[in-house]
Amino acid sequence: MRHGRTNYNDLGLCNDDPAQDVHLTEAGIAQAQSAARELRAAGFDRIIVSPLPRTRQTAEIVNHYYHAVPIEVHADLADIRSGFESKPVADYFAAICYDPLGARVNDGESLLDHKQRVLRFIDWLKVQPDETLLIVAHEETLRVFVAYFEGGIADTQLRDIHIGNCEYRRYLLQR
Repeated sequence: MRHGRTNYNDLGLCNDDPAQDVHLTEAGIAQAQSAARELRAAGFDRIIVSPLPRTRQTAEIVNHYYHAVPIEVHADLADIRSGFESKPVADYFAAICYDPLGARVNDGESLLDHKQRVLRFIDWLKVQPDETLLIVAHEETLRVFVAYFEGGIADTQLRDIHIGNCEYRRYLLQR
């Protein structure tokens, strides 16, 4: 599941620093409440979030309404480290346009670096006890999930995958 809409979404800004004041907007809170209602019968055993507060805020809303399960933070779920903290997303895209997959700008990570980090998380999931989990993360992170679980998606197509705020997908992890 992607987190709910944030103030930085509204402003079109990059964020990968948990210390920044990035939080759900009223629309984001409503999105999380709606998703909570849709997921009420899911029977989660735990929720895993990124270190960025917007994912925990979303998870707490879902958890509060129907689940009351542990929420854990996993660093590998963090959004891509763009090197453009609190700067326009458009500036980030302009800076990587010469090599969208491999460019590392301002000590950030490339899209392929990020993909490897998310795949490491998926490998970690494979050794976890059989459970029904809710993962709350970011669009860039969830693009890797979509490519992994749905297959047939080249790295060059990752940016073509769009996941709306509080959109979720269900996957069965084969061990």
